[in-house]
Amino acid sequence: MKKTHIAVGVFALAALAGSGYGLWALGMNQGMEMMSAPIGAATEGGANGEVTSGEPGTGGQDPSTWNIPQGEAATRRHMESGIKAGDVDPETGLAVQYYHDPMVPGRKFDSPGKSPFMDMMLVPAYSGADSADNSSVKVSPRIQQNLGIRTAAVAMGMLAPEISASGSVQWNERERVVIQSRAMGYVEKLNVTATLDAVKQGQTLLTVYVPDWIAAQEEFLSLRKMKGENLQPLIDAARQRMLQVGMNTAQIRQVEQSGRTQPRVAIVAPRSGVVTELMVREGMTVQPGMTLMEINGLSTVWVQAEVPEGQAVYVRPGVNVVANAQAVSGRSFEGTVQAVLPQVNSNTRTILARIVLKNPEQKLLPGMFVQTRFMDTSRPEALIVPSEAVIQTGRRAVVMLANEEGRFTPVEIKTGIEFDGKTEVLEGLQPGQEVVLSGQFLIDSEASFRGLEAKLNQPGDNSDSLSKTHSTLGVVESLSELSVTVTHPPVSSLGWPEMTMEFKLPEPSKMPAQDLRIGDQIEMEFQMQEGDIPKVIRIKPVNSEMKPNGSKQ
Repeated sequence: MKKTHIAVGVFALAALAGSGYGLWALGMNQGMEMMSAPIGAATEGGANGEVTSGEPGTGGQDPSTWNIPQGEAATRRHMESGIKAGDVDPETGLAVQYYHDPMVPGRKFDSPGKSPFMDMMLVPAYSGADSADNSSVKVSPRIQQNLGIRTAAVAMGMLAPEISASGSVQWNERERVVIQSRAMGYVEKLNVTATLDAVKQGQTLLTVYVPDWIAAQEEFLSLRKMKGENLQPLIDAARQRMLQVGMNTAQIRQVEQSGRTQPRVAIVAPRSGVVTELMVREGMTVQPGMTLMEINGLSTVWVQAEVPEGQAVYVRPGVNVVANAQAVSGRSFEGTVQAVLPQVNSNTRTILARIVLKNPEQKLLPGMFVQTRFMDTSRPEALIVPSEAVIQTGRRAVVMLANEEGRFTPVEIKTGIEFDGKTEVLEGLQPGQEVVLSGQFLIDSEASFRGLEAKLNQPGDNSDSLSKTHSTLGVVESLSELSVTVTHPPVSSLGWPEMTMEFKLPEPSKMPAQDLRIGDQIEMEFQMQEGDIPKVIRIKPVNSEMKPNGSKQ
């Protein structure tokens, strides 16, 4: 019985293992078929959405929808038929424009043959076919729906960023007045006895007795009473002496009209406000130029708002501001930005914006906390696109432009400000164009698969990417004086899979050829070259026996 149970168990395990292997093999085959099919290979003709075979010359399919094996098959057929660039392919009815390696799209060849870079055949590109357009990629409507591609129109508009910042109310220093003594005297009466007392314009603040004025006034009055000729110059001189001792023209006129000396002067408030500084008391002696008090108006106040330095670009003099104070609920105060102060707080990384707020009822007082909102409504109109359409590659900004017949083109743009999910476009687009909002990277991967020259991550100046050094292990498959063919594992820095390809060797003086042999396990560093095979910077055999995928033999 035990042997029977063991036999049954072994048979069940074998059946389970066989079923698992069959399912794994089926999944791998389906996955390989899906990987070999291009994005644009699906057709719209099938009733159930089936995909056509895509063989060259069948069903009138665009050659750009071929996968790489189909392109290699067409190249072999051209070699047998003697077809080259410029000839018409009878299977497609299209003229061959050139041949290229999809892995090195910058190099073009006039004749079919094997790729000098990879262990594969070249692929033809046809005039009038989608593959002949090196700046865009075509995606069928069905695949667009599967990828969830959404578009939006480029429109004219104005972005008025609304920036919020907190701040505190301060005295408006431009409404400050300083009251000083113009002569030596004594304070007889002081009407304002404490700081922060409110005063009205024209109100008497204090009375000062000035003994030095008496002599000058008596001389002036005596000359006016004298009878005789040529007294006017003496009278003018006496009037000038009164000005020199600190009297003003109004006080001199009062002496002249009353005919009596006026030794006391009443100092009045030149404006309404609050006494912020008080330096005198009754009975004190004051000297010429001595500050008696300071008055600050409250019809307008300053607010020093702390704006994050990243948003300071949106704040400039003249921008409208609305402020709300918790101490004055239900009221909003309007004003404008007077200046952006040239100083950054190193602790909070904020910039101070000086705001002038109207305060007609004098509700806002220095020291109050307010919340401000900046609204720049004077900006000119510009092109506006949704921010999700803009792809920042690190060196430039790119959008994917949706053209007619399901074609998509990467376009480099120059952006302005961004606010509320929208971005201002300064250069690169026109009103009415359609930009892709989602699926941009999937479209770009299709462009890369087909070897198109325009890619989202390809900057206008790729000198940095060419100068970058990449490293990998590998096995020497063949060797010549100028190049070496290497089977290498995936190169993550370039997104390359495991493959066999040719590399240009350094000069013999830098790397003697006898240092390498076919079958050697090597370690090398290389750089990409514009329109040419990669160039080896350093290469050396390694002692440890390693397979190309990094596992030990």
